[in-house]
Amino acid sequence: TTNTSSGAATSDFTTGIDSTYKLYIFKFYDVNPATDATALSFQVNAVGGSGFNETITSTFFWAKHQENDASTSLGYRTGDDQAQGTSYQTIAASVGSGADECASGILHLFNPASTTYVKHFTSRSNWYDPNYSIDGFSAGYINTTSAIDEISFKMSSGNMDAVIKMYGVG
Repeated sequence: TTNTSSGAATSDFTTGIDSTYKLYIFKFYDVNPATDATALSFQVNAVGGSGFNETITSTFFWAKHQENDASTSLGYRTGDDQAQGTSYQTIAASVGSGADECASGILHLFNPASTTYVKHFTSRSNWYDPNYSIDGFSAGYINTTSAIDEISFKMSSGNMDAVIKMYGVG
């Protein structure tokens, strides 16, 4: 399934996540926010639930490299992780809004239809933050044994243009 958004507040997949596959992969391309320096994030919904507010425990870190080679860094971002939180989970922080700025990456959601175990996820993304190339990593688990059947992507502020594709594997 492909969601193509133009000036949209969210990109939601409300059908197609079920027990057919053990792994769902979401690839996002050219995510360009309307508001500068905002975060791309996701949240899920359990079967029969509402509000995209499941409990998440996660971690987030990034590697940065400045265009002119003057600065590099590797850092853990405490403000972008959660400890049993219900907020949207950051997968790309401080994405620029210029025409030559965007984010791309991949999110893996493992066995969302399980009613026995929590649901794990990993994400890797790259984006342009003025004068930096940033490689971001997020991982964690959704602390519910209920099946997950919906996922929502949004920016922390404002709307976005984006192409997000969902694939089911094995």
